[in-house]
Amino acid sequence: MSFKLGNYVVENKLILAPMAGVSNHPFRLMARQLGAGVVFAEMVSDKAIFFQNPKTLQMLYMTVEEKPAAQQIFGSDLETMVEAAMFIDKNSNCDFIDINMGCPVPKVAIGAQAGASLMKDPQKIYDIVKAIKEKVSKPVTVKIRSGWDSESVNAVEVAKMIEKAGASLITVHARTRAQGYSGEPDLDVIKAVKEAVSIPVIGNGNIVDGKSAKHMLEYTGCDAVMIGRASLGNPWIFREINAYLNGEETPVRTYEEVKTLMIRHFDDLAKLKGEHTACLEMRSHGPWYLKGLPKASQVRAKLARTTNRAEYMENLEMYFDDVMSTHGNVIEITES
Repeated sequence: MSFKLGNYVVENKLILAPMAGVSNHPFRLMARQLGAGVVFAEMVSDKAIFFQNPKTLQMLYMTVEEKPAAQQIFGSDLETMVEAAMFIDKNSNCDFIDINMGCPVPKVAIGAQAGASLMKDPQKIYDIVKAIKEKVSKPVTVKIRSGWDSESVNAVEVAKMIEKAGASLITVHARTRAQGYSGEPDLDVIKAVKEAVSIPVIGNGNIVDGKSAKHMLEYTGCDAVMIGRASLGNPWIFREINAYLNGEETPVRTYEEVKTLMIRHFDDLAKLKGEHTACLEMRSHGPWYLKGLPKASQVRAKLARTTNRAEYMENLEMYFDDVMSTHGNVIEITES
């Protein structure tokens, strides 16, 4: 189930997507250890790198335990994109430099004229990829969408230019920018891109379980699938989909394991950013971990008000002790 990417033989076909505010070091590390073949770090701005923004530079933190890993950048100015890529090439532990040409959010695609906005200008895409490729030593990869809207689905044209410019891999989110994250992804677009280029192609869009992953792989012929929103608070998804693809039984997930990972996530964030920031960031991550668990609403409210580790851990311990005393330790997982 492996595939080749640069000098790496990736151990499986599951990739963690670069999600803003999610795909940070603690979450990437958990995803790798639970079965992701490659992890992509959340995107950073080319201009923020160029001007050495301290917060952005902190986001580049990456350890060898995460490898193979990619660092994603976004921007629209060729000069600053090249400078940012060169800085990452020399100062990051990442193995690949990924260029975001698919982000649909207005702040990026309209305000910065970056992300999916670049799908409207294939020549500019070619120029940026080629210029970066010529200046860095690490493999360059690119993430695109089907197109800007339904009237301009041009992923195949763009993919050919990306390959010509020297990229090592393309990820295709099979929705247009106009769709955002709604509607069904058009798998025929991924299939057409895979047939049009010789470099590896990752399919992206609505991978939520083993069945959806297997269907995309088999229907499109793509080399791997990228998992995004379905992994929120659920890094076990990689372990579970790998088991499904390998014809194995779904591994047991336990309440104790959820608690352990939540504690670890908090502590890793605190180590990087301090206890107060960890409390703030876990206000997003915590509810994702607890989604679907019994009596979760009560503890979510308490965790949202915590301001230190001791209080956070006390609330977690009380909640999981209560749930396990009633439901046991094993969480029922239903394959959709």
